[in-house]
Amino acid sequence: MFWNYPLYLGVGVALLAHLFFWGAGLAALITPRRWRRFWPVFALVTGAMLQSLVVWVGAYANLPGTDAYGRWCEVLPVILLAVAWRRMRFWPSLGKSLWMVLMMGASLLLITWPLSQASKSGLTTSSIGSCDAADYAAGARVLREFAHSDRSGFIGLTEVVSVRSTDIFFDFWLRLNHFTPSALMAFNGSVLGLEVYEVVGMLTAALLVATLPLVYWLARTLLRLRPRVALGLALLYGLSPVTWYAVYQVATGQLIAAQAIALLTWCGVVLWRQQGGWRAGLAFGGLLFAGYALLLGAYNFIVVVCLVPAAGFAAGCALWRGETRRITDWAVLMLAPLLGAALVSYERVDGLIERMSLFQQYDFGWRIPALGPEGWLGLVADGHLNAHGGALRWLLGAAVLALILAGWVAALKRGARTAFLAAVLCAPILAGYAYLEWRGVARGTNASYDAYKLFAVFYPGMLAAFGAWLVFAGSANRGLRTATIAVFALILGGNLYADWRLGRRMMTERLTVGRDLWAVQKLETLPEVTSLNMNIPEFWARLWANALLLHRPQYFATHTYEGRLNTALKGEWDLNGGLIRIQVPERDSFVLLSPRFSAVRRSSPHYLRMEFGSGWYDIERLARPNLTWRWSGPVANWRLENPQAGPLRAVLRLRTRGLVTRELDVFLNNRPMGRIRIGAELQLIPTPVLTLPPGKSVIELRCTERPGPASSTDARELGLMLQGVEVEVLPGPAGAMAGVDSDSR
Repeated sequence: MFWNYPLYLGVGVALLAHLFFWGAGLAALITPRRWRRFWPVFALVTGAMLQSLVVWVGAYANLPGTDAYGRWCEVLPVILLAVAWRRMRFWPSLGKSLWMVLMMGASLLLITWPLSQASKSGLTTSSIGSCDAADYAAGARVLREFAHSDRSGFIGLTEVVSVRSTDIFFDFWLRLNHFTPSALMAFNGSVLGLEVYEVVGMLTAALLVATLPLVYWLARTLLRLRPRVALGLALLYGLSPVTWYAVYQVATGQLIAAQAIALLTWCGVVLWRQQGGWRAGLAFGGLLFAGYALLLGAYNFIVVVCLVPAAGFAAGCALWRGETRRITDWAVLMLAPLLGAALVSYERVDGLIERMSLFQQYDFGWRIPALGPEGWLGLVADGHLNAHGGALRWLLGAAVLALILAGWVAALKRGARTAFLAAVLCAPILAGYAYLEWRGVARGTNASYDAYKLFAVFYPGMLAAFGAWLVFAGSANRGLRTATIAVFALILGGNLYADWRLGRRMMTERLTVGRDLWAVQKLETLPEVTSLNMNIPEFWARLWANALLLHRPQYFATHTYEGRLNTALKGEWDLNGGLIRIQVPERDSFVLLSPRFSAVRRSSPHYLRMEFGSGWYDIERLARPNLTWRWSGPVANWRLENPQAGPLRAVLRLRTRGLVTRELDVFLNNRPMGRIRIGAELQLIPTPVLTLPPGKSVIELRCTERPGPASSTDARELGLMLQGVEVEVLPGPAGAMAGVDSDSR
């Protein structure tokens, strides 16, 4: 919807402005003196670090969540700005940032449009497949609404939330899970007055845009490209499908890690290049601490490889010049801030081995297509990051590889160290990327997911190195200069094409937190709803329902992500979602939350349970109108359980249609109950009134005539399409155990 766009865009700008406000004073104070006039480059990343640190301290101070203290903390960046103002003049540096602001604005304008069009219900969060958004949202609510000592609701439900050494949900976020993304969501949501489902998606987009200054800075200062060329590379990063894919999968931690690694890489290379000894080296301590703190809070496991490019550059230069003693000094200066960050967030470091072991235990993620050389510059075919087909892929790959090598040769002519740096920024990461891709193929695992993550967190530095050929844009040869600009324009166009495909996927294949889902929060306001069994088949909806109901104990029939174990269903209420709704006659035992979600009290004398049995095809959905359905085969059934001592009477109302008009016989425990007729148009069709005996039963639908294949390309035999079934348990005694009410004969 068009009216959503200004809302999404405004929130994105507000989030960026808030991060900048928090980081401006700190960046001006901790940027080394030689570089201090360029402090705006670091303001967004230091702002994220400072906000995360405040939430970390608030958690260990046992404060009751960012809703209680978030706005009071706004005085801290004001104090830092006041101190920094006395030490330097701000506006000249800010004025030089205008072009970067325009690049960031262009990226935000384009990436926000599909997000805004994916929702019909205002500001919310959507994903093209990953359920990480709901996990981050749960952490955000923990840090926003609970104190560390709080054990109420889901937080202290040890038997459900235990993960390794953590047995309460709060500690899971402090020790093992991605703390910083949830901390930023909690803090910014509290200050800006946004609900958790409103802030998750747009904060992820804002963090991508916040990385652009660092991409520019790496290209400008490390590879010494011209300002306009560096700006072009920053824009390419902001429009790359490699990074948009992360935003639309809501990979917030990955984007924070990319910022942190870019900052650490810049500090490491400049620290080696500069002269001035220990005193000059110590000036980088503040920025290094910020990078390490962000990394430990977001992707603590990446800390073991985060210095690979910088260390490779320093070690190579030291070996070439025989400066082995200097490499020791460099290592001490680089690692001392890591020790400081580790002391502040000791639990994150202590839980590192546990986090690694979880990776060995679970095959996280999904399979992501491998990126060839053309994919390194964003030239992919679609929203899944698939490569172009046929000879085009090989032609593009060879051309891009030739461009990269030409750029490194040109860098070699300008200085061996610059060419070596370009190689070191890429080669070790590409080697690790290739190994993980091979491992995934060889073992049949999702290692390609790990490969993509490795590539993406180092992508700011790699893209700067991949773009070294843009030095030809400043050539004195007019023809070469024009050709270089034209090639860059074509690459930018290829990225925009892939973005268009990604955007269409976001608008048509996305998972969204709509009004029907966030309506489950109503249960937290009802004192009679004391605990819940999460009977929601869809993973996305079940995780979001968990995040939206943390003030209530919850139990899961299936393992639902980390920190949500499957246990016995001990809840006093069932939260039913998906295609099945159970309705009992007692008004105080049934809550209709939305067309998709309802809650039933288990102590009701008319309570029963029902689930899909055999004969059903997989769930299908159409994202745009937010429809979900399942097709049946020629024979399909539901399994019911009546836990009462006597029989119950119920009628099933099916929201259904078929490909053609057809009739289906209804059976209860293999006894014929009657016949229903469905047409090609969607209808609400009741079954005969069924008398359900105590214990387990099976309700079966059998097509009177066996259906043929659905189409020439779909061999499935389709009986009916079910968009929902309401099981209405009727009041009063069930009467005789005849299997069907006498009125329905």
